Amino acid sequence: MSAILRKRFFEQILVMFGREPKKPAQISEAAKQIHLLKRASNKEKLKHAEAHMSASHKWRHRRWTVLVLVNLLFVVSYAFDIQILEGALTASRFIGFHLIDLNSALQVMLAHKHIITNLLIGTGTVLVLWMLFGGRSFCSWVCPYHLLAEWAEKVHLWLVKRKLVVDQNISRWTRTAFWLIFALLAFATGFTVYESISPTGIVSRALIYGPGLALLWVLALLVFEVFFVRRAWCRYACPIGLTYGVVGIFTPLRIKYTLDGCFHEGNCRKVCLVPHVLDTVIKGRAVETEVPIGPDCTRCGLCVDVCPTGSLTFDVKGLSRLL
Repeated sequence: MSAILRKRFFEQILVMFGREPKKPAQISEAAKQIHLLKRASNKEKLKHAEAHMSASHKWRHRRWTVLVLVNLLFVVSYAFDIQILEGALTASRFIGFHLIDLNSALQVMLAHKHIITNLLIGTGTVLVLWMLFGGRSFCSWVCPYHLLAEWAEKVHLWLVKRKLVVDQNISRWTRTAFWLIFALLAFATGFTVYESISPTGIVSRALIYGPGLALLWVLALLVFEVFFVRRAWCRYACPIGLTYGVVGIFTPLRIKYTLDGCFHEGNCRKVCLVPHVLDTVIKGRAVETEVPIGPDCTRCGLCVDVCPTGSLTFDVKGLSRLL
């Protein structure tokens, strides 16, 4: 990794915690040459590329299928007592292997004020899993609330397009603040406050064991996201996303951006669930000819589906890109 890419990598980590993306101070000579060669004539090439690109939802369909099947396996295992995947997303056991959500384990240990060995075992299994697949892949490929929020986002954008609501923004530093607040509350009170309001846990348990009053809180969140702030919980509040984002720093699986073929038409940023991670696709911001997208990326694949030139692809560090 070049010095410029290393600097970019650390800047992406800061962006994950809440800093707004900014134009890079240093750009490699190879990237500069490509930036200079891009001309207005690219507009005609872009029209040609978009005209010959059929609408693709390949990665979205794969992601929704995996998400539904994972959560359905919890339901079926409990309903028929087949003991394949027991528990819920916060803590479970898959054919004897303990799986514990990293953020949940941290909250419990902070509340108890000591390291619990059994939690470490389950946490270690999950840590290895998401280090391989990409930390925030959990959000878009497994979390049931994420799917509900994605549907709510479509309603929100429909209302925005008709000027019935306004798309509001909140400082992304609030997510880091919430992470600290919930950690301090667990430590100070001895109670895992976040676990009682986590929409991920509430929806997971409701699917498996049946609905309860806690679903009213989830409904309130979705209503807020539809009428006020697009994807408010996932973007600006959820500590789970930040915890898995940190894991994503070390994962070999990422989405890679290739500067040469990009026309900077912006379709990828329009569909991205966390558009701040795609600041590098803005014209003049790519520091190298190939740039991995930052750790806050959920690897949802929406940008890969809509890119008319294939400039965004799934990639495993050190291996050829995934098709």
